[in-house]
Amino acid sequence: MKNLTLYILFLVMSFGYGQELNLPVWTQYLADNDFVISPTYAGIGDNLKIRANGLTQWVGIKNAPDNQSIYADFRISNRSGVGLSAYNDKNGNTRQKGIKFSFAHHLILDFKSKQYLSLGISYNINNFRIAIEDFDPTYEIPIIDPAITDDRGVSNNNFDAGVLYRNKGFYFSANANNLVSKDIKDFEGVEPSQLLNYQFYTGIVLNSKKNKDIEFEPSLFFQLFDSDNRSSTDVNFKVRKFTRMGDYYWVGASYRFLNDQFFDPLNVGPMAGVMYNNFYFAYSYQLTINELAGYNSGTHMITIGLDLLQSASNCACTKGSSRSYYR
Repeated sequence: MKNLTLYILFLVMSFGYGQELNLPVWTQYLADNDFVISPTYAGIGDNLKIRANGLTQWVGIKNAPDNQSIYADFRISNRSGVGLSAYNDKNGNTRQKGIKFSFAHHLILDFKSKQYLSLGISYNINNFRIAIEDFDPTYEIPIIDPAITDDRGVSNNNFDAGVLYRNKGFYFSANANNLVSKDIKDFEGVEPSQLLNYQFYTGIVLNSKKNKDIEFEPSLFFQLFDSDNRSSTDVNFKVRKFTRMGDYYWVGASYRFLNDQFFDPLNVGPMAGVMYNNFYFAYSYQLTINELAGYNSGTHMITIGLDLLQSASNCACTKGSSRSYYR
């Protein structure tokens, strides 16, 4: 009983501090889907953009994290857009599901210099539970404690808010996620009461001087958790090549690290994608660089998507930083 209780507490604690009733952020946003990062991107571009992601972390380790998610956003007027995202996350005997509804409004700061400001807000519904029905007897614990019953879960409603500034190819977004403190009475003393975290995403799209159909995009993603001030950073780089028909393909790489351990990365790896005839496909591989490296073959993520319902806006404020926004 004691070992099982400690095991449950470990799962709740590790998951609570790792995920914290959030949409997990891996490298989905690098699959030409900035809406993953911020609601402010809803409605930017000339189409309904749909992206579905499947991620398997730490392949080779039993009950390793597994995640599926879908993101969709489209413009509802010349200056506004809406979005919807949902995910399902499995981590050992923990389960988490969530859905997010987003709205964004876009403004022109200066037409001539192509400066735009976007404001966004999201309403989130998340559910976290311990899958006690999957508990199996072990050598140390041959019989599951009959006192462990019912559905050990908790739900949370919350809000995100963000702002996005664009100046030609440059972009910078700042977001505050989980603005409202949650009710933690079911897990008192285990989870932090403050789920507030901040996300900053910035980069620039540069056109090649030798070939106008090639884009370079270096970017940074920074996340800070208010509860304990832990933070991490992604350093990314992508290259896109457009065809005469407007399709494109790209290659890139990402380097993620805790900000107090720059030379000890969490993971690093290549990625690539292609857009052809409004169908999108991307693959990302992340090599684990820590104590788990000897026990798994890394993290794999696949993204598939569609760009539909092309409709140009009369407002330049819905213009994206890259040509990939326009199909």
